[in-house]
Amino acid sequence: MRGRTAAVVAAVLLAVGGCGPERVEEPVIRGITLPSWYRTDYDSPAADRYLRDIRATGADWVTFTPTWYQKRRGDSVIRRTEETASDAGLRRIVRRAHAHGLKVMIKPHVDLPGDADRAEIRPRDRTAWFTSYRRFITHYANLAAATGTEQFAVGTELAGVSADRAAWTEIITTIRDRYDGTLTYAANYDEYRRVAFWHELDLIGIDAYWPLSDRPTHSGERLRKAWEPISDRLARYSREQGRRILFTEAGYVSQRGTTTAPYDWTVSTHPDSTEQAAAYRALLDTFTGRRWWAGVHWWMWDDWPDSGETPARLAYTPHGKPAEKVLRQRWGADQET
Repeated sequence: MRGRTAAVVAAVLLAVGGCGPERVEEPVIRGITLPSWYRTDYDSPAADRYLRDIRATGADWVTFTPTWYQKRRGDSVIRRTEETASDAGLRRIVRRAHAHGLKVMIKPHVDLPGDADRAEIRPRDRTAWFTSYRRFITHYANLAAATGTEQFAVGTELAGVSADRAAWTEIITTIRDRYDGTLTYAANYDEYRRVAFWHELDLIGIDAYWPLSDRPTHSGERLRKAWEPISDRLARYSREQGRRILFTEAGYVSQRGTTTAPYDWTVSTHPDSTEQAAAYRALLDTFTGRRWWAGVHWWMWDDWPDSGETPARLAYTPHGKPAEKVLRQRWGADQET
């Protein structure tokens, strides 16, 4: 379903069917992110294996994340670096993903050096920053159009500038002139209500890193209860905006306490793949089948060889862990084999 047509149909479905807790059998996005950290990542010999493994979970989508950088929070210029995936590599991996039967979202990121949070980007010259950002994002919109990419994110977790409706509306209009696929924006879980331009997009995107517990837990019941008020709020918001909600990211490290701070990749030094799996199960049990929920792009599959900062046994990847079994069970892959 393409462009504005998707938004209109979604709004009609919401108006007719409501966004209450009723369960329905509607296809949802079953996605996993394969991020890049270096220019040649998407050309890695591991790429085909990763895509096959992602498809084997029952996923039908994969997300790619080319990233540009700015040096300081207040800067007005965004640039490529050696950590930016090459355009040729990105085109090739989109083709490979399609060959493996996966649909694609391209979700470009703007980052700061080190561990600084992109939500803190607040350019001193906002006009100049948006000019630079437009050049960056339309570059990838053109690439998405040329490769037949099915979904595109116009931004990710830019809370310092996402309330500027006029600037974003102009950018989205420019993107619409180049790309006719489904558009979203990936708002952080504590940002989405301040985003001023949802009506210009097809889906509300949220990076769903809500804390679910005040202490480590393996209890699915406790985690599902924690999701209930969040789910109710999201259902109301979806109805208000006339858009379905996509979890553009959701993920949990395999560390003790991951449910207390899902956004933290260093919450603990103690491995706990059972807590990670419980969190995966609770999210899918809570949201699957709700009319207003468009699905999830999990963060993330394996790091590229020799690039991971976090050991695999502690990292976000579900690969080879109980969380992968949860995906295979919930997404039907085990029934297909």
